[in-house]
Amino acid sequence: MTTTDPTLAEQIAALETGMAAQVPVELLRPFAAEQAALDAAGLPAGLPAAGTPMPDGKLLDVHGLPTTLEQARAGRAAVVVLYRGAWCPYCNLTLRAYEHQLVPPLTAQGVPLIAISPQTPDGSLTMQQTNDLTFTVLSDPGNQIAGRLGVLTAAGDEARASQAALGIDVAAANADGTGTVPMPTVAVVDPAGVIRWIDVRPNYGTRTEPAEILRAVSALTDGSAAAPD
Repeated sequence: MTTTDPTLAEQIAALETGMAAQVPVELLRPFAAEQAALDAAGLPAGLPAAGTPMPDGKLLDVHGLPTTLEQARAGRAAVVVLYRGAWCPYCNLTLRAYEHQLVPPLTAQGVPLIAISPQTPDGSLTMQQTNDLTFTVLSDPGNQIAGRLGVLTAAGDEARASQAALGIDVAAANADGTGTVPMPTVAVVDPAGVIRWIDVRPNYGTRTEPAEILRAVSALTDGSAAAPD
């Protein structure tokens, strides 16, 4: 990451400006209302604190082969990213930024980046190939990990109608056939599989900045990692 890299917030603002120029306002209005409601609701109750074991589940790799988060970590500290799916423009933008700004410094420290969504393995492979991602992308059928973290959400009727008008079918993309998705979440996990830092974004239009994640990983090495304010 260089000092000239735009922040994720800046990239998202540019994305939204582009969408506003291309998508009819009546289709975007439900998404804006949904994001405002998510902001008003805030963080869900009962989120895990630093020091809580990171949950796991029966996951699938991009080829549909069974795996787990523990297997993907292979005894290493890791940055775990929960994202909604390849259909989400915010997720595509975020994972591309993480590839560019996070993967090189994390690789230098021996810390893998692992991204997990509820979509099918085909969707995970599409996400990986379309965005030229070099890190591990896994499918979590049924949102096992997100459910155990307590960060599940689903679009309301008006937002789903706009999604449909734009050709987005979240239930069809998900491995379990439901429209449930995780709130965008980033966790820094230590080699023992314990959460040392976690950031949950109920509003999917905001994402964890790479610089925040790198600070949390650095803090992990000196034992001072903690949940964000």
